[in-house]
This record gives sequence, C-alpha cells and structure tokens, in this order.
Amino acid sequence: MNKATYVKNSRQISVKGGGRVMKGLELSQKYYETCGKPMMEEQFPEIIDQTAAGLVGYGSECLGFDDEISRDHDFGPSFCIWLPEETYRQYGAAMQAAYNALPKTFLGFSERVEQEQGKGRVGVLCLEDFYRGILGRETVPVTDAEWLMIPEEALATAVSGRVFEDRFGQFCAVREGLLAYYPETVWRRKLADALAKAAQAGQYNFARAMRRGERVAAELALSEFVRESMRLVYLLNRTYAPFYKWMHRGIRTLSTGSEIADMLGLLYQTDAETDRILIIEAVCNVLVQILQEKGLSAGQDNFLQNHIGEVLAVCA
Repeated sequence: MNKATYVKNSRQISVKGGGRVMKGLELSQKYYETCGKPMMEEQFPEIIDQTAAGLVGYGSECLGFDDEISRDHDFGPSFCIWLPEETYRQYGAAMQAAYNALPKTFLGFSERVEQEQGKGRVGVLCLEDFYRGILGRETVPVTDAEWLMIPEEALATAVSGRVFEDRFGQFCAVREGLLAYYPETVWRRKLADALAKAAQAGQYNFARAMRRGERVAAELALSEFVRESMRLVYLLNRTYAPFYKWMHRGIRTLSTGSEIADMLGLLYQTDAETDRILIIEAVCNVLVQILQEKGLSAGQDNFLQNHIGEVLAVCA
C-alpha cells in the first residue's frame, strides 16, 4: 500500500470519539482495515483466500482490559495474520516483510514496543503453531483427558480478542470448537474440583489457621478461596477463566455471579477474622444459590463441599 493511500484512509478515522479513548482491539482492527488489508490484497492476491486476520492471544488488549498502565509495553498499531502451515512456509517471510513495511505509527499511537517475552504475538503467524503454542495442540480436544490437560487460562487466551475476518475458515473452526466449551462431564468435574478447594481453603482452613496464630497459612488459605470461588463463577457462566491477574476484573463482565467481585473485594478491606468469615460464608451462599438456580444441586447446606455429590451425579 502506498503512502498516499494510507494518508487518505487514516484521515477518515479519529483517535477519540465522544471522549472515549480507543481500546487496543479497536485500534488493531482500524490499523488492519486501513493498512493491513490493502497490503494483503495488493501484494498477495494469490493467497488472500487462505488468510485470517485479527488480534487474539496474550495481552490485556485481547481481553479489552488495556489501560494507560498496560500500554507501556507490547502495545501499538499491530495485528495478526494467520496462514496455514504449508502456505506459511511458502509466503510467511515475504508477507512478514510487507507487514514490517507498514506505517509504524497510526492515529496518533506510537510504534509498538515489544518486550522479549512479547515477541511473536503479532505479525504473520503459522496458524497451527499459534494454537500449538497456546494449547499444546492445533485441534480442538476430543476426549475428556485431552480437555483436562489444557489449563483454563490457556483456553481463555486462545479464544480471546477478535477475528476481523477469516477467508479460509480453519482458524475460526478451531476457535468455535473451543468456544463451544467443555463437554458436560469435564465441566462438572471442574466444578466439583473448585467446590472442594474453595470449601477446604475458605470454610475450613482459614479459621483453623487463624485460631492457631498461623497468619501466613491463613492468608494463603484466603487467597486460595478467592481464586477458587472466582473460578467457580467462570465455570458457572461456562466461560474460561483468564490469567489470575485478570480474573477479578473479568467477573464484573459475567452475567451470573458478578456481585461476587465486590464481595471478594471486601475481604481485603478488613483484617478482622470474624468479618472475613462472614464474607466467606456470604460468597458461598451466593454460589449455592446459583448451583440451585442452574439445577446442579438441590441442597440447602452452605458448605460447598456438600454439593459435590449432586454436581457429579451425572458423571457416574
């Protein structure tokens, strides 16, 4: 794409709209549509039907959580082009060179500055390698064992972000298979695991550790409870839980149990053991109500572990 075309296209887009700062996904899509797509159509028409483009993978912008703090690294005008393995071997280097020649700044945003661990996240990528790098495999898991081998945060990473277009269909075929979520038996086993861990850490070990004066153990138990209760919220929404630092923020975007985010926040606004125990039990009460609403348990007991039997009943 020549410079005149870039200038003409970019003049039609503003950095802000109505006081809203552009998020990374929006920036990426506009950069692709203005610069990337014309480059691909002009320079690689013979393989354009074998491409997919978007911004998916690691990074806060793929979750829509980017802000001024996160934009100090691995942020800027960029996008991904995915090519199937054979096409990548033939055209990957040439297309990457064309990608590298695109304007480095766009709509007032400076060039993407990558840290060492952030390299290889954008640009021209081998489709199969992309999924193998995140999931350890290039296809959708089939058996329960295959699903259970993949960490939840890896699945969340693989389905993050946005696909701008997929002319070939292979990239989205895997993505849609993952978005269909866990098989029922896997989902229930993960629910049971999280129920057991949340009960053990928050409803049992936290108070016992405090009574022994083991404050470090108590804080570890509290952290484990917070993590597993958040994991339960994601599971109950049939949504993969992201990397731990985004779990709490992400709960607010879910349709069921989002109020638990504020309840968990209260745990870190008090050091009083009694208050924390009351908050833990309140969180568990909400979780039990959701289990009941979804027909996963008819039990009234607030102790989460006592609901595992009903959750696993269909897996027997």
